[in-house]
Amino acid sequence: MNGAILELVKRIKSMCPQKDFIPLHEPEFKGNEQKYVADCIETGWVSSVGKYVDQFERMLAEFTGVKRAVAVVNGTAALHIALKIVGIQPNDEVLIPALTFVATGNAVVYCGAVPHFTDVSIETLGIDPFKLDDYLKDVAIIRGNHCVNKQTGRIIRAVVPMHTFGHPVDIDALFDVCERWNLIMVEDAAESLGSYYKGIHTGNFGKASALSFNGNKIITTGGGGAILTNDEKLANYAKHLTTTAKRPHPWKYEHDTIGYNYRLPNINAALGCAQLEYIDELIEKKRRLVHQYEKLIADCQGVRLFKEPRFAKSNYWLQTLIFDETVYDIHQVLETFNNHNVMSRPVWEPLHLLEPFQRFPKADLSVTEKVKNQIVNIPSSPYLGEDANE
Repeated sequence: MNGAILELVKRIKSMCPQKDFIPLHEPEFKGNEQKYVADCIETGWVSSVGKYVDQFERMLAEFTGVKRAVAVVNGTAALHIALKIVGIQPNDEVLIPALTFVATGNAVVYCGAVPHFTDVSIETLGIDPFKLDDYLKDVAIIRGNHCVNKQTGRIIRAVVPMHTFGHPVDIDALFDVCERWNLIMVEDAAESLGSYYKGIHTGNFGKASALSFNGNKIITTGGGGAILTNDEKLANYAKHLTTTAKRPHPWKYEHDTIGYNYRLPNINAALGCAQLEYIDELIEKKRRLVHQYEKLIADCQGVRLFKEPRFAKSNYWLQTLIFDETVYDIHQVLETFNNHNVMSRPVWEPLHLLEPFQRFPKADLSVTEKVKNQIVNIPSSPYLGEDANE
């Protein structure tokens, strides 16, 4: 099947013939980025205080429909604080997908809590709520209003759905699981800015949620993230914790708890403000790119394009091919793509297989272990969809 892969590589390169190398995802700067960054430099407001931080938070809240957004240095910091403000305690267990970027697991461990790995759905590539419910019936019990792991005796406090590659999980079904088992939902929406579940933007469903603005995301602030919440008290607490827990005072340095220097610099927020001004255009290009790829692979045997779930509108952050593992060797596919200057990547190594996480509890992860040998992310930059038609 190497010939088929080479033909697919050729077709992808034809989408952008002026480039010798096609990256997986690169940012697009076409608006007021230079103007706003120059303003920060000219005025001297380049650090963690300045008008663009407040403006960026307001713009994020308006775009996503949440009451409050709190900007921070990166998506991992956002998820760390989101978990802390909802009450995750040391030794709590937190249910997370095994198929996720390592930051999801790291943020749980930062809280002194225990990642508990659960499987994903083939429809969403996010947590499978039905499989999770069946699993909890076997390993958990409700005791004193808490979900308790019968095997470890620890409280299972929360569940963290991650919207994989921008595709929303089945939120309603997961809500039912949370209600049955007294679980707090915290969304890892790092990849899903601009994605909607039944018309509502991701990040609105968890008690708190986390976004990322890394250089490869839908919009970027260079580095950066944000905590989203519809709870004003939680938002104020998040803002306090991420600004070193310093009490307001004209000159005194008084800190009332252990805080974190997670503030987003003004110069980074300036980039974000400019990017948000045309985010709808960026997402539209990403969605057009789906149709372009569909045409490219229409006659390819044993490969399909992963599409948004039936209940969702996705930002299609990373375009995703699913290969039939009985036909293709995923390592050979990746080697062929990358050797011909078409950057592609496998899905993340499932967390339960990584050395730092092997000791933590896990459910049956058969779907995760299957799809890890099938998924390839292919070039997804917005400009690739500029000439595609809906």
